[in-house]
Amino acid sequence: TAQSLRLNTTASNIANAETASSSTDQTYRARKPVFAAIQQSMLNPSQQSMAFGSDNGPGAGVRVEGIVESDAELQMRYEPDHPAANEDGYVFYPNVNVVEEMADMMSSS
Repeated sequence: TAQSLRLNTTASNIANAETASSSTDQTYRARKPVFAAIQQSMLNPSQQSMAFGSDNGPGAGVRVEGIVESDAELQMRYEPDHPAANEDGYVFYPNVNVVEEMADMMSSS
């Protein structure tokens, strides 16, 4: 279901929130599912006339359009002693906001 997918992507984001990398290309990026509404007439064509007398009845659910990576800026921290530090001493961390992820988790459960 849609809520299960939201929970799974949120869990993945939280699990990777502190994953360090030495380059922006290898750094985990927060993922978000994208949903689209399914109209009642598409879900069950035989009951199309029951949708408030028109083809534009209420939404009947959602379908997954895809999962997108966030384009928010990655966190760059100066940690020269970190094993994943680049030659300038910087480590890159994901663009995951754990507080937002927890709110998403609560609203999807």
